[in-house]
Amino acid sequence: MIVDTRRKLGILTGVVLLTGIAFVFVPPIDLKPEYHNFADRRTFFGVPNFWDVASNLPFAVCGILGIVFLSSERGARSFEFRSERWPYLFFFAAMALTFAGSSYYHLHPDNETLVWDRLPMSIGFMAILAAVIAERVDVKIGTGLLLPLVIVGVGSVLFWHWTAMHGAGDVRLYAVVQFFPTLAVPFMVLFFSSRYTGGKYLLILAGFYAAAKAFEFFDHAIFSAGHILSGHTLKHLTSAAGTFYVLAMLRRRSLITEADQV
Repeated sequence: MIVDTRRKLGILTGVVLLTGIAFVFVPPIDLKPEYHNFADRRTFFGVPNFWDVASNLPFAVCGILGIVFLSSERGARSFEFRSERWPYLFFFAAMALTFAGSSYYHLHPDNETLVWDRLPMSIGFMAILAAVIAERVDVKIGTGLLLPLVIVGVGSVLFWHWTAMHGAGDVRLYAVVQFFPTLAVPFMVLFFSSRYTGGKYLLILAGFYAAAKAFEFFDHAIFSAGHILSGHTLKHLTSAAGTFYVLAMLRRRSLITEADQV
């Protein structure tokens, strides 16, 4: 395990710089016209694209349960410092808002509604990144980065929307916001020591997210196999399942003492 804070910061800074360089040299990327063409367009109970809408419900359940837990005395005991709760509060609030935003988008999929789908997700990505930095690099740095990271996340969505409105949509910054935490979080879990037990749950979260992206990519192929559920519906369910492991981690973890390290 890497234990020196300056080495940790150096490694993360290097990764950020490499990501920034890649961002500069990759040409602008816009959404393909068929992006909003999802496989399952069936209507049930008068709700268009029913399963892509309804499959967002677990996000609301997890988000609300997470907020309730963090607001309880038991939730407070999951942290050494009270300030460490804020990234997770942002994360679970973002999950609850993802239910609303993604449901709204899938009722009428287009660029205008997609903004409301991506805004809460960008907050969730940045919040979990700040949480892991606080736990595995430095508490003050992680909690101090929370708001700047959230602003970057929200800004990435607004930047894409602004460029799309002017006929040259550019999703590069949003792609960084989405994929950088999915790489940085498992990296920190594997190579940076934590003050808490239960780090494996974050690896499970990363695994579920990877599976969700695969389901998204094979949306039409999965639906055509039996016309039961589409890949995109499974993406929602798998992503939400991963978020439940974040709540499970907080409920079960404990502070690692010096005696535990002997």
